[in-house]
Amino acid sequence: MSVANPLRKSIKCVILDLDGTLLNTDGIVCNVLKVSLGKYGKEWDGRETLQIAGKTPFEAASAVVEDYGLPCSPIEFISEISPLFSDQWCNIKALPGANRLIKHLKSNGVPMVLASNSPRESIDAKISFHDGWKDSFSVIIGGDEVRTAKPSPDIFFEAARRLCMEPSSCLVIEDSLPGVTAGKAAEMEVVAVPSLPKQSHLFTAADEVINSLLDLQLEKWGLPPFTDWVEGTLPVDPWYIGGPVIKGFGRGSKVLGIPTANLSTKDYSDLLSEHPAGVYFGWAGLSARGIFKMVMSIGWNPYFSNKEKTIEPWLLHEFSEDFYGEELRLVIVGYIRPEENFPSLESLIAKIHEDRRVAERALDLPMYSSHKNDAYLRSS
Repeated sequence: MSVANPLRKSIKCVILDLDGTLLNTDGIVCNVLKVSLGKYGKEWDGRETLQIAGKTPFEAASAVVEDYGLPCSPIEFISEISPLFSDQWCNIKALPGANRLIKHLKSNGVPMVLASNSPRESIDAKISFHDGWKDSFSVIIGGDEVRTAKPSPDIFFEAARRLCMEPSSCLVIEDSLPGVTAGKAAEMEVVAVPSLPKQSHLFTAADEVINSLLDLQLEKWGLPPFTDWVEGTLPVDPWYIGGPVIKGFGRGSKVLGIPTANLSTKDYSDLLSEHPAGVYFGWAGLSARGIFKMVMSIGWNPYFSNKEKTIEPWLLHEFSEDFYGEELRLVIVGYIRPEENFPSLESLIAKIHEDRRVAERALDLPMYSSHKNDAYLRSS
């Protein structure tokens, strides 16, 4: 979804949600619920994930207690799981693009508010593990500091009041439906960054829906644009993934004419949850063959309607033979674009070849070419 009429309002401040928007809390929530429900002989299957996203702790606990028929009250369940969550706050990672956004807005003097349905004490504990976050926000508001939590607009009205700003001059960035509903009820502009996969179609009330914070274009809202894109690419902190090359998904060479060297996702579910679906690039090392430029997609590939998130690297080299079973090491150094669907196979193939051209050019730049010497690529 795109903004049809950019700059139609002059945005003066940005209001950010925390869990699922800035912090990757989904994995920790699932782990805690697995442990907690296991004590009752129940198995967390994720069916409540959409229901509890963006809700207050009491609402989320109530949904779980009711759906799983637990022999305790929501308050009792919260008292059981709260210590488990507290022990995990130090392990929560910032979502890709979160630190970049906060630093950019702060350096450009754009006021920021942190507005979360979590209790204020919990918010302070979570952000204490992220350097500079607490001092970057002009205002921090917890769900226990307003009369009614999201989807009520109370928390956003309170944010505007404390900043002495009109609600219409505020941009809200949210990952959940309750947050989007609250932002629109406050008559604010809202960008949705859905934290749950394949849920973008539910966010029709938002003014814009983006794949991740990496794709946020602040200039659409009259805010200072990011200046860190380089020749159609965004540098990212390098991340690493490797394993034996497995048989493809039946479409690389046969359907697309593009031979991908696929990796199993079995041991990388946590890593994949940290990185948005999209097209990335970097360097690939094959122990017996050398080091090659690489472009890769991770995600569900909407055109093929994958059920599972996949990793599909394309080594930019003409190989004379297959190399199934060989150890492949990848260093991912940059981002090109979000995952998207295509109206035809031809348009998909054309875009993949365009991605290749972008990656090949970028990897000749010193900022990216230096990673070719990363020791990880040569280890086996």
